Amino acid sequence: MATQRTIDMEESRQVNTLAAFTFGAVFVVIGLLGFTVSGGHQPVGSHGGHLLGVFQVNLLHNLVHLALGALMIFAAVAGTRPAKVVDVLVGAVYLAVGAIGVFATGTSLNIIALNGADNALHLLLGAVLLAIGLLADR
Repeated sequence: MATQRTIDMEESRQVNTLAAFTFGAVFVVIGLLGFTVSGGHQPVGSHGGHLLGVFQVNLLHNLVHLALGALMIFAAVAGTRPAKVVDVLVGAVYLAVGAIGVFATGTSLNIIALNGADNALHLLLGAVLLAIGLLADR
């Protein structure tokens, strides 16, 4: 019984670490790819280039992706506890950004060139990361 519990705990710890590393790597790639479409647009503002033809990004948006990606990779490498904390934190922030984005899109508050697709993705990513962070490492 104790052996099974130990194995289950090790597997659940790996989920947060794997999620932090994987999402972090994707954020870094997305941040870098964003530079291919954000040129010619204001670095900060409501308009930007369309990444993958759907998601709007500008320089600031790209930098946010790079910073979050680096933070998540660093946390994953640092261990299970930092990965869990970052998964929860980034998940909560993404949920907030998704919710705020719904109201900020089309206004001067939209400084990272959010559009409807960004908002939907941020809400989804936030929910997934928050769920992993809260539930996977119990």
